[in-house]
Amino acid sequence: MESPAAGSDSDVLHLLDDQQEWSVFSRPDPRNVDCWESNLMIEGMHCAACALTIEDVLLKVPGVLKAEVGAGSHRARVLWSSDVARPSDWMRAIQTAGYRAVPANDAFARERRKSEARKALWRMLVAGLCMMQVMMYAYPAYVAKPGDLTAEMEQLLRWASWVLTLPVVLFSCGPFFSNALRDIVQRRVSMDLPVALGMLITFVVSTAGTFDPQGIFGREVYFDSLTMFVFFLLSGRWLELRLRDRTAGALEALMNRLPDSVARLREDGTYELVPVRRLMPGDVIRILPGETFPADAVVLQGDTMVDEALLTGESRPVSRGVGGKVIAGSHNLSSVIQARVERTGDQTRFAQIVALMESASTTKPTLARLADRIAKPFLIAVLLAAGLACAFWWARDPEHALMVAVAVLVVTCPCALSLATPAAMLAAAGALARKGVLVRQLEAFEAMASIDTVMFDKTGTLTRDAMVLGSTQVREDFTAAQVLAMAAALAQHSLHPVSRALLAAAGTASTWKADAVQEVAGGGVSGRVWSGDPFLTSTDLRLGSAAFCGVESNRTDSLQAYLSDERGWLATFALLEDVRPDAMDTVAALQREGIAVHLLSGDSAKAAARVAAQVGITEFQGNCSPQDKLDFLRNAQQNGRKVAVVGDGLNDGPVLAGAHVSFAFGKAVPLAQAQADFLVLGDQLTAVVKTLSMARKTLRVVRQNLWWAAIYNAVCVPLAIAGLLPAWLAGLGMALSSLLVVLNALRLSNSGKSQEKV
Repeated sequence: MESPAAGSDSDVLHLLDDQQEWSVFSRPDPRNVDCWESNLMIEGMHCAACALTIEDVLLKVPGVLKAEVGAGSHRARVLWSSDVARPSDWMRAIQTAGYRAVPANDAFARERRKSEARKALWRMLVAGLCMMQVMMYAYPAYVAKPGDLTAEMEQLLRWASWVLTLPVVLFSCGPFFSNALRDIVQRRVSMDLPVALGMLITFVVSTAGTFDPQGIFGREVYFDSLTMFVFFLLSGRWLELRLRDRTAGALEALMNRLPDSVARLREDGTYELVPVRRLMPGDVIRILPGETFPADAVVLQGDTMVDEALLTGESRPVSRGVGGKVIAGSHNLSSVIQARVERTGDQTRFAQIVALMESASTTKPTLARLADRIAKPFLIAVLLAAGLACAFWWARDPEHALMVAVAVLVVTCPCALSLATPAAMLAAAGALARKGVLVRQLEAFEAMASIDTVMFDKTGTLTRDAMVLGSTQVREDFTAAQVLAMAAALAQHSLHPVSRALLAAAGTASTWKADAVQEVAGGGVSGRVWSGDPFLTSTDLRLGSAAFCGVESNRTDSLQAYLSDERGWLATFALLEDVRPDAMDTVAALQREGIAVHLLSGDSAKAAARVAAQVGITEFQGNCSPQDKLDFLRNAQQNGRKVAVVGDGLNDGPVLAGAHVSFAFGKAVPLAQAQADFLVLGDQLTAVVKTLSMARKTLRVVRQNLWWAAIYNAVCVPLAIAGLLPAWLAGLGMALSSLLVVLNALRLSNSGKSQEKV
């Protein structure tokens, strides 16, 4: 599909009004009938003021219900009614405002980003080369003593500097001037406006001094300050662009992970290459080594290793053979695979993950919303301060007055302030995504950093879905190993969780066999079992419930399976929930951080007590209904506690929604995504501890960034107004302040790489 931003032709935009094209960049909103949610990349924006401008423009379009634009990620999320609006309506509004909107998964977005980076690099290099030459011509004027330079020589040096400054003004400064002109035409303000005014004033004053050395501006020229300021600013912008691509660009890498086409099996046994969009459930596809699975599928032929790291958090390749399930977006590593498609498009787990990451990239934390709100008033205040400073100094020295205004315009540009929060939180979200934790709401970092209580669900959270064998009671004439091997012979013919647990406990060394096996749903399995042991003959066995086996049931809260033969009761197997291996370490790590840990379960009190004892939790409660859990949460919150809830999302919807911050595990993603703030894709419970650590680090970095931005302005603004801060130094300070904020945030994306254990 051609990008809608490829030109201003309205016919191109109208192509997106075809409902068949909406699924490429939009998805139906499950909460609102006839509403769609679209994700876009916004090109041409540079600051928080731009984000607010685009939001205002979108919300004025009839039919647009909600609009969120991320200043750090340059992404927009638009919720619109298909009954009232069409994509061309609000895309044209963005275009009219002077920005470019393209679908978030546009095939040419990456190429345009590369082109933008190359142009930025060229502008920076031109500015740097000209700056060095201009500095060389300015140097004699700085070191010459009175009488060393003749008037003709000084004028010649000025003309040479003017000529070398022209490429900087006409080429390197082009984006600043075009953005400023757009702001003036649209009657708004952004961060490029004061910067462009500062550049223009400096060039005009210096040009006047070059053409009229005897005039009021002829005492000194500032071509060296101008070129140095532009070079510093462009260097900071280019590095910021590279760093932003490294953090927020991870989402684009995930979205473009699926291939464009795939080999599909024809009825005659040959393969045809078809677009991925044309795949349907039931299609048989072939995936070569190194290719990406385009849909959720089941392996029909072949045995390979699959890389699912970005989707499940599993760092090591996993084996997938016949009958194994593969997920869209994972990589085939070792051999050719033939698979049958089960789910495509929005139904795949890959699409759910992308939707969650898109949502996170456009959400705005409280601190970021505060910075956005003050961005425009701050810029207006900057323009007023520059005008007042110029008026104050004008009577003494008009040339100096204009340069003071330039310094104020440049040094007060709030780039660092607007980047302080989103840069840190996007970097942290990217780091967590690589560890298998998806952040649904960036503002959850603020809540997570302040929690003092964690409430765990039991089943599916502290425990796995599977069971393990606990104790075994046997009849006197048999051993535990023998009855377990006999039970496993029957169990291998069943897929019931009890059968899986007995098979896992028995291992693969048994010589017992079974035939004539029959399974009764809800009862158990029966069959004839024999062994190669010459002292034992074949026997008819039953494995399952007490009623099915014809024995007396033990009165206990634990799950039990029975084994019986012709003589009656043979063995009783006590089955326990399989506690996650990292549950104890997770609880201990939280407690070391001063977090109170509670277990609330809908299971019996004895079952809850048993699991709590295994993992080291002293505060627990069983027989809890969803309302009981919600009451516990509300009581804790009324007592001033900050509570995080960790559940599987199956029956914990109310308490997940009511918590300060909530976690849901990967298998519950479709049900939990509407409530949970963090989604754990794998089975590692330690993700809760990693997220807590990352949230606290993130808030520290955000505070450091905000303090730095505040201190920088508090120190430099008075110096600029007092005329003690030259324009080139103001430009250097502004560029370095923005770069420092982004580099400080980048530490979060690298944190924890060497710390894989709690």
